[in-house]
Amino acid sequence: MTADTSADPSARKQLIREQAHANRNAQENKDELSRVIVGRCMQLPEFQRAKTVLFYIDVRSEVRTRNDLANALTGGKKIVVPYCVEGELELFHLEHTDELAIGMYKILEPRDDLRSVAAKKVDVKEIDLIIVPGVAFDRRGGRTGHGKGYYDKMLEHARPDTPLVALAFECQMFDEIPMQEHDVFMDKVVTELVAYDGLGRK
Repeated sequence: MTADTSADPSARKQLIREQAHANRNAQENKDELSRVIVGRCMQLPEFQRAKTVLFYIDVRSEVRTRNDLANALTGGKKIVVPYCVEGELELFHLEHTDELAIGMYKILEPRDDLRSVAAKKVDVKEIDLIIVPGVAFDRRGGRTGHGKGYYDKMLEHARPDTPLVALAFECQMFDEIPMQEHDVFMDKVVTELVAYDGLGRK
């Protein structure tokens, strides 16, 4: 898919976001396709090697990960999920799905009563593989989120050797995402059709 290339990068990104949201909202069979995408991700050698994996929990029309969390929790890996506090992502060691509850914005998040437990807090440098959501992607691993930079800020502190794997429906793939200095390329973008090899963090 293409987007207008005449505008400045921020404006082009916004046009792409709007188109990607429309595409994703119109996507049929999200549950079935999500299972294919997450299953493909979990078969990657990078996932197989990882001992500690950061899973996002889907919101709205994102590729749905929540349906596979229970399986991930029984796979012998340490599963970590993010949640937002005052514009920053905090990381939580998830051991059971009942440690999650619907939060203020109808987002499934770690329960409030567990967030202050020291043993549940995780530093991003402990993560061996990060599964990243997003609004739109390209085949180089270019990504744009909602424009708030939550993941970009967190990824700045991740280990350089930690693979970044994005999950997307094919309808979220574009010819080129305008990438700016603070933006981070993904190592892989996994869709229902293929796992694209991205440029990663150079």
